[in-house]
Amino acid sequence: MAPPKRKTGGRTTPAGTRPSDGARATTAGGHGDAAVHYDSGRYTAPIARSQKESPPWVPGLMLGLLLLGALLIMLRYLVWDNTNVPMVLGMACLLGGLYTGTKWR
Repeated sequence: MAPPKRKTGGRTTPAGTRPSDGARATTAGGHGDAAVHYDSGRYTAPIARSQKESPPWVPGLMLGLLLLGALLIMLRYLVWDNTNVPMVLGMACLLGGLYTGTKWR
């Protein structure tokens, strides 16, 4: 015989209440900080608009690294035939450009 799936049943909150009723806003640490602590674990604070947008130099850095990487790889074959240093630097610049591209919002 299988054990019962639930030991207790029913609602976890009283009928007629809302999730926002349990959240009481208090300042963190009592020092007048802007951070707000909520008793309910369900609240997610809205993300500030400045955090959603990347600085204006991010796309320029991304394009610069991608172009520099491609240029270094081409110059390795056109100018420096006996060394792989430009190839390694070009690949590092390309990877840096790709990584910067993931941070662009």
